[in-house]
Amino acid sequence: MKSKITKPHSSLKIAVRKSASKEAVSLDKQQDFIKIGLYNLKPPRGAHRRNKLKGRGPGSGHGKTSTRGSKGQTSRSGRATYPGFEGGQMPLIRKIPKRGFSSMNRKEYQIVNIESLAKIKEDKITPELLEVKGLIKDRNKLVKVLGEGEIKTAVVISAHAFSNKAQEKIKLAGGRFEIINA
Repeated sequence: MKSKITKPHSSLKIAVRKSASKEAVSLDKQQDFIKIGLYNLKPPRGAHRRNKLKGRGPGSGHGKTSTRGSKGQTSRSGRATYPGFEGGQMPLIRKIPKRGFSSMNRKEYQIVNIESLAKIKEDKITPELLEVKGLIKDRNKLVKVLGEGEIKTAVVISAHAFSNKAQEKIKLAGGRFEIINA
């Protein structure tokens, strides 16, 4: 009869550790920590999968049509289609009428009214100040002042464009406007 060799039980290891001296315990703790470096890093289990072997005969399970279904456009090489492709039918985007014109050089202004400028208690108003006060979002974009509201104090306003009404109201209040060339 053969005797079975068994591994020592985990509770025995704990008992041995408790009875060991302090130095032995500290050495044991040092051995529990593993140094981590680029030389011993591995991806977690299941993170990488083997590539599917296609076109290797019927025994592989991916033979004959190589997982592409049967014949037709989608089984051919270079089969990618563009967004909006409708299988040869006239695409919707080509059926819808197009009207008007969109300029490539369109200038988009951030709009500020005279009434909101009147609330600022400064002698000189610039796009930087308007951004700080929260009236515009970006000081580097174009700013246009419109004539909605009233202004009573004489101020110097710098902006990229002014409406005619805004120019008149600033002059009547005794102020001045400066056009910034961008």
